[in-house]
Amino acid sequence: MKSNVSAVVVSLQVGRPRTVRSREETDPVDQVWTTGFFKEPMSGLVWLGRTNLDGDGQADLENHGGPEKAVNVYPVEHYPYWTQTIELANLQPGGFGENFTIEGLLESDVCIGDIFEIGESLVQVSQPRQPCWKLARRWRVKNLALRVQETGRTGWYFRVLREGHVQVDAKLVLVERHHPNWTVTAANDVMHHRTDDTEAARDLADCIYLSSRWREKLKRRALSGIAENTSSRLDGPRGVDD
Repeated sequence: MKSNVSAVVVSLQVGRPRTVRSREETDPVDQVWTTGFFKEPMSGLVWLGRTNLDGDGQADLENHGGPEKAVNVYPVEHYPYWTQTIELANLQPGGFGENFTIEGLLESDVCIGDIFEIGESLVQVSQPRQPCWKLARRWRVKNLALRVQETGRTGWYFRVLREGHVQVDAKLVLVERHHPNWTVTAANDVMHHRTDDTEAARDLADCIYLSSRWREKLKRRALSGIAENTSSRLDGPRGVDD
């Protein structure tokens, strides 16, 4: 199976971790934080390695980056929705901290384990993105991470199967599809909405192309019947709603 899809990388961003200084220490939104969220657009060829794009980095390597989260992907089609709902006129590609801003594919169109050629590289969908508190802190919208999670407009991650150069305007060519029933949308639904469905958790955990971290979480849920507490991920170290 090898088919062209009408999807393309419309913007490509990288960025090293940086420390953002506080303006008002009494407000958790303004406290000092270190993040790789801020990305700058790149033109020309960029090397995509096993763990990230050349020039990219993450501050929290326990929860971000690594082989199974090498590339953060976000559909450009979501930007008008967020521009209207959070009223940010300056929201541009890269505004959600993604490496690839793509056009032509949504969470309902791609499946866990899908393999795409992009430029010289070969990549595979590993898991949906789980938004964290840094997204909310970046835009000073306290419940933004939760809203992204609830709407399913999360984007997803690629692992890198073959390293190579990529660039803006590169097409996404679908090479293999292993699990047509496990779209990113369906995986999000099991993880975040059907939290008491242990059978669905077990079924998704059996998907060998899903990231190991998601599989472990789902296996624990299937055994215990208890979903993990997400407050620290969504609210941050002290919580942006404190």
